[in-house]
Amino acid sequence: MKNAILAKFEESFLSKSKKHPSFRPGDTIRVHYKVEEASRGKEKKFRIQVFEGVCIRFKKGTSNSSFTVRKIGANSVGVERVFAYHSPLVVRIDIVSGGIVRRARL
Repeated sequence: MKNAILAKFEESFLSKSKKHPSFRPGDTIRVHYKVEEASRGKEKKFRIQVFEGVCIRFKKGTSNSSFTVRKIGANSVGVERVFAYHSPLVVRIDIVSGGIVRRARL
């Protein structure tokens, strides 16, 4: 259980952040996130990379909420990635299709 002062402080920052669509485990989603490229100068370069797969876990919370996306990569190798829900590096989340699961994270 969190302290009421901490919860109020977190909510003040989260209300200003962007709203993502609501999704559940089992949905196929496309996550657009920023990746920092190697730069020789002082300024940082970012590019947007897309990660598309099935959401297998959604941990709810205030500032520490996260979700896990699994996709099948090259040579039929499964790749899982955990994203922070309120991260400034997550640009956009698109829902490709809905899905129904009995249990999340089997």
